[in-house]
Amino acid sequence: MIRELVLATRNRDKVIELVALLGDLGITIRTLDEFPDAPDVVEDGDTCEANAVKKARAIAESTGLPAVADDTGLEVDALGGRPGVYAARYAGEDATYEDNCRKLLRELTSVPREHRTARFLTVAAIALPSDRIQVAQGTLEGVIAEEASGTLGFGYDPVFLIPELGKTLAQLPADQKNKISHRAKAFAKMREMLSASLVKV
Repeated sequence: MIRELVLATRNRDKVIELVALLGDLGITIRTLDEFPDAPDVVEDGDTCEANAVKKARAIAESTGLPAVADDTGLEVDALGGRPGVYAARYAGEDATYEDNCRKLLRELTSVPREHRTARFLTVAAIALPSDRIQVAQGTLEGVIAEEASGTLGFGYDPVFLIPELGKTLAQLPADQKNKISHRAKAFAKMREMLSASLVKV
């Protein structure tokens, strides 16, 4: 059985979310801060699944412990599915969250609300040092708002509007976001795998 799990990310915002989503499983959650020699994995896959699997596998091999990673893409229908898997670096390799949001809003300036439909896709992967991999996927439908709203969350949360709530993800408290988000859905499935002992060392 898995007793320790390494989060294969250096994104502190993501670590906070993942600890909230997985922290009550009775598994010791460890971060990459505890493994300074762990590699910085280049996310050069063509899909979210490829990136998640690559990160999880590399960290499992480096630490000798089971590792979990995820990758998220943002598919905007009016942009032909862009930014997709390149969401985190849409405005450039060193882009900030704000840079990416500004570029997205700029590209959608003349697009009416009814055509600003979009979805988040998260793929989570867990890898064992034995090289066994399991994946889970979650999606969240919404629209891209005309302007950023809210100070919570991270990434594209301030511009991703949930129509039925009338709020962006950045306007939702963490406990509410962690019930409906794409990442929450993917990791709910991952929790089931772990809780049902489907993943064994």
